[in-house]
Amino acid sequence: MSAVGNAERIVVVGAGAFGAWTAHHLHQRGHRVALVEAHSPAHSRASSGGESRLIRAGYGRDAIYTRMAWDSLPQWKALSDQAGLPIFIPGGVLFFSNVRDDYFDGAVEVHRELGLPIEELGRAELQRRFPMIDFDGVAVGLHEPGFGVLMARRAVQALVERFVRDGGTFLEGAVEPPAGDRLDTIRLAGGERISGDRFVFAAGPWLPKLFPDVIGARIRPTRQEVFYFAARAGENDFSPAALPGWADFSTGDLFYGTPDIEGRGVKFAHDAHGPPVDPDTQDRRPSDSALAEVISFRDRRFPELRGAPLIGAEVCQYENSSNGDFLIDLHPRWDNVLLVGGGSGHGFKHGPEVGRYAAARLFGSADPEPRFSLATKSETHQREVH
Repeated sequence: MSAVGNAERIVVVGAGAFGAWTAHHLHQRGHRVALVEAHSPAHSRASSGGESRLIRAGYGRDAIYTRMAWDSLPQWKALSDQAGLPIFIPGGVLFFSNVRDDYFDGAVEVHRELGLPIEELGRAELQRRFPMIDFDGVAVGLHEPGFGVLMARRAVQALVERFVRDGGTFLEGAVEPPAGDRLDTIRLAGGERISGDRFVFAAGPWLPKLFPDVIGARIRPTRQEVFYFAARAGENDFSPAALPGWADFSTGDLFYGTPDIEGRGVKFAHDAHGPPVDPDTQDRRPSDSALAEVISFRDRRFPELRGAPLIGAEVCQYENSSNGDFLIDLHPRWDNVLLVGGGSGHGFKHGPEVGRYAAARLFGSADPEPRFSLATKSETHQREVH
């Protein structure tokens, strides 16, 4: 690759939601962009792999993420319109809890300040509108009618295909940890070298391996398990037309899930962080303990699914930063290198706006967001963003 005019040679490492959207926005700015991925886009070990992700704007008083989700939504919809199969599944997102706390009050205030649609629902109205859920003990519900579910793997694959179709370069190969006084070349495990003027590393749970001294324990991959259960034949209560994406915050815990999309099954997951793992070597077999925990929750909240057969399971990982905020910051030694990560658990939906901000941040045309800085990340983990 060689620079032409004001265009620069840029290498983006990692073809997940963050990396692929960053490559897209950099390419749209007129740069020559190479997107490098160790395996195929959204492969099974990637944090952007898997079937589906919720896209919602409810973040309590965290307006920064509410704005990013809202601004990302039309970009996902545009990608969905261009793809052969749907990427955005409308139907809304529902939050509910047995306690009305500052998180729920803050979400309502932020939505209203930004002019975003949101519905406050009491228990009786929740039960009337969503009879497939048992709202026993629930005090408050919030419904975001304009949001829904993203088909994760399909979305990343469609995005990379569009990037290549528009003239971007996609390369497959594992990148070795970079070294030197100034970075102008990265090396792949097979020996190939790729030169660039600037670099973006959006390698998800592999960021700590690529930068052990700079990132290290500030980003921690953890084991997460997801399960899918079959609804009864001919039953429509769990279709996207009837059941929105949902999250139950009751008792200070968080379970979430999606409707039965394209016959995949009704999705359930527990948001609690699992044990730390190595994304290359962790056991991808689902555990009996995690399944039992999800079934216990399912049987209490979704009584119509009691006894429903398990038809699918995924073992993936989060790669949260120490406080749950994204990492989008320049490398402390190489000013031509941007580090992007810490998204798992809530980051996928923000991919379009993370990519837009990262592209601007790389060239100094966006003001640094202090919350995304490396300086705010520590080796002591206390997630504050949900």
